[in-house]
Amino acid sequence: MAGVERFAHAGATIVAERRGHGERAYVLIHGIGMGRSVFADLARHLGDGEVVPLDLPGYGEAPEPARVLTMERTADLVAAYLRKRVMQPAVVIGHSMGAQVALEIAVRHPEVVDRIVLVGPTVDPTARSAPRQLWRLLRDIAVESPRVIARGAREYVRAGPRLRAKFHAMLVHRPEDVLHLADVPALVLRGEDDLVALPAWCRQVADGLPQGRLEEVPDHGHETMIRDAAPAARLIREFAGEG
Repeated sequence: MAGVERFAHAGATIVAERRGHGERAYVLIHGIGMGRSVFADLARHLGDGEVVPLDLPGYGEAPEPARVLTMERTADLVAAYLRKRVMQPAVVIGHSMGAQVALEIAVRHPEVVDRIVLVGPTVDPTARSAPRQLWRLLRDIAVESPRVIARGAREYVRAGPRLRAKFHAMLVHRPEDVLHLADVPALVLRGEDDLVALPAWCRQVADGLPQGRLEEVPDHGHETMIRDAAPAARLIREFAGEG
């Protein structure tokens, strides 16, 4: 199956782009201010199976909901989509804020999840404020390629004037409180040079997951799935049993 589809549930809408087909489904959930377009390179490298990058409500081409969704409500929406449209337990891959959504899907709706991949997970409790998160993001992206910076800037503009409220929804979520409830195979993936998701926090996340493990991608920062996604894709495929 291929194509772009909209899915509405409980007053909010996501946009999903479905590519390929097969027994395995990879569902890609973007970070704050981003959209499904940032996964173009990763999707090309994931190999066999169906790849489904999403635009969360109010990002990319998905319309703004009446109210900004919490991480939990966003997880409920994505899980409803998986249940009704994908119809098989999926490898749910979340990047940055998307890792928080992926975690909550595993906690709240484990029946739709085969395993989860948390890439550059946020929010580190030692940096749970907008200024600290923004400073880390700016430092990390400063060393990225012009292509990554341009794509990120475009997606932030598309995220609209409610970005501050979306940032708040991300910051008030406490992933450390629910890690122990996500009892599915879980890979925490970190760029070796990531200045947003620091080593100690990623280790805490991996250790807090009942079936968690940590891997690092050399010579990559926080945008490890956007720029040169082949190394991240290889680790994800090995974790999913395709290596």
